[in-house]
Amino acid sequence: MVTRVITVVSSVASRSNGGGATSDLELDLGTVKSADISGAIRRRSSILRSWIKRGAESRSSSVTHQRQPGRTMTKSNMSTAPTEKREHLYKILVIGELGTGKTSFIKRYVHQFFSQNYRATIGVDFALKVLNWDQNTIIRLQLWDIAGQERFGNMTRVYYKEAVGAFIVFDVTRSATFDAVIKWKQDLDSKVQLPDGKPIPCILLANKSDQQKQGIVTTPAKLDEYVKEHGFAGWFETSAKENVNIEEAAKSLVNKILTNDKQNNAGEIVDSDRFALAGGSKDPHQKKNCAC
Repeated sequence: MVTRVITVVSSVASRSNGGGATSDLELDLGTVKSADISGAIRRRSSILRSWIKRGAESRSSSVTHQRQPGRTMTKSNMSTAPTEKREHLYKILVIGELGTGKTSFIKRYVHQFFSQNYRATIGVDFALKVLNWDQNTIIRLQLWDIAGQERFGNMTRVYYKEAVGAFIVFDVTRSATFDAVIKWKQDLDSKVQLPDGKPIPCILLANKSDQQKQGIVTTPAKLDEYVKEHGFAGWFETSAKENVNIEEAAKSLVNKILTNDKQNNAGEIVDSDRFALAGGSKDPHQKKNCAC
């Protein structure tokens, strides 16, 4: 009997830039296998929460140490005080047919690593990528590596839940993997949407571009039309092996997600204002109609 398990595959790996600030951080959250995922998902979430908490405590500690003992914050040095950072946590799906290089794409993006000896994913794998997007913004990406055969099961609705972006990957050396792209896109759009009901942004990856290409990818203009026709946010030729367009594709998707996030937040503010206007109290100085 196969049981679902989840383990921390590797600990946090961090790098420091020249200014001493923490650069991108990476964490593997493990592999989930079998049909019943509830316990494993809870354990994965617990790992993620504790990791984020440690990161927050570390940042708080570093800020404390930057202040010299007995130093008083004055107008002259208050301007140099660290500003509060905004943090976002986004779930991103990586889907497509078996053997298209989904795991290789994630490993290259998260760990800057490539291997020819990956085994086929069973169920779903998880990885976390942390980005210092700008001076005041930290973005954590949960990357869900979903097995190619999962489209034929009934678990994708669970896997897709709460995702805000996706990559659909096909192999440029196998036309059959491109033929299946539309089925993955339809499956995705039918099972997860943004709060406003629109499809989540999805980028098409023409992977293994370092090898001999066949099919539509040999005619970029036709692929441009295909992407527009089927509602993709864009497409990239990628190579996990040669590290081609990996960062660019990810950055493009994150930009789309941030744009949607801002629009949704702005919409919530507008809606709350409308509610206040519609349900607010009347002008206290307004005269009442009286029949007396």
